[in-house]
Amino acid sequence: MQREKLIPEFDWHTVLVQPWSEYASNSLWIVLMGFLVSGTCGLVGCFVILRRMALVGDAISHSLLPGITLAFLLTHSRDTLPMMIGAIAAGALTVALIEAIRFSSRIKADAAIGIVFSSLFAVGVILISVFADKVDLDAECVLYGELGFIPLQEVAYFGDQAIGPKPVVRMAVIAVIAIVLLIAFYKEMLVTSFDAGLAASLGISPARYHYGLTLFLSIVIVSSFESVGVVLVIAMIIFPGATALLLTDRLSTALWISTALSAFYAIFGFHLATWLNASIAGGMTVIAGVLFGFVWMASPNQGLIVQYRRRQSNNNENLEPFNQEL
Repeated sequence: MQREKLIPEFDWHTVLVQPWSEYASNSLWIVLMGFLVSGTCGLVGCFVILRRMALVGDAISHSLLPGITLAFLLTHSRDTLPMMIGAIAAGALTVALIEAIRFSSRIKADAAIGIVFSSLFAVGVILISVFADKVDLDAECVLYGELGFIPLQEVAYFGDQAIGPKPVVRMAVIAVIAIVLLIAFYKEMLVTSFDAGLAASLGISPARYHYGLTLFLSIVIVSSFESVGVVLVIAMIIFPGATALLLTDRLSTALWISTALSAFYAIFGFHLATWLNASIAGGMTVIAGVLFGFVWMASPNQGLIVQYRRRQSNNNENLEPFNQEL
């Protein structure tokens, strides 16, 4: 019996050429959806990271499960609107509970986040388990998603003209809304992200923009979860922004870099998954993690190599007077 190899043999034609020659249409929709999800999450994620809200994003991504389950139980529909409403309600409840625990007890923010998201996520798992015969929701699909199914989704039409799979069209609309909001409120978001005290003195409400960002984050997550899953979407929120912020100190530049990185994740993650016959969303996340590790090591200003050389240079400068005395 021939044993299956742990890592498949790399075939240039199968991995890189065939997806764009024989299956070009399917490959295009898959990569485009991956880019839209990662790009939109990356734009929002830059502000999430600057505000130290990464764990809040994680909490929201997990707490969506009971929201979308309850929405289905109440409406018996998997249409976008009820799912979106249920997810937004769950996201708002998550933030409200976290803030309530923080300000009414001695429990710190990280502990409050852990309490809320684990509790709500457990409620969602129980709801799916109890109503498994009534709820047409695949828990594994909700958790992990599958970009490979995107070309099989129902097609959206503009009049009589077919546009593309509905999830891609919906995510494109969310991406456009994100860009418009970013342009319209960039200065306010910039000030409230870096100095809430200064923002308040200028008449800008930090709380209003905090909750507005959280609300939009919930919308982005629920628009993404059916393609990349609620577990992996948090990686798309963190990796593009975190990697970009290691490469530059300017937020505007970081937003452009995060968008470019998102395209890199989508393309190379797709080909990695094709080679390994694995989850495409997982392939994107692996590429994002590897690239972050490389930038963390080799960043020209903040990388570990540069920091090591600086420490060595400082040590040599400190030892120089002693060497001269000797």
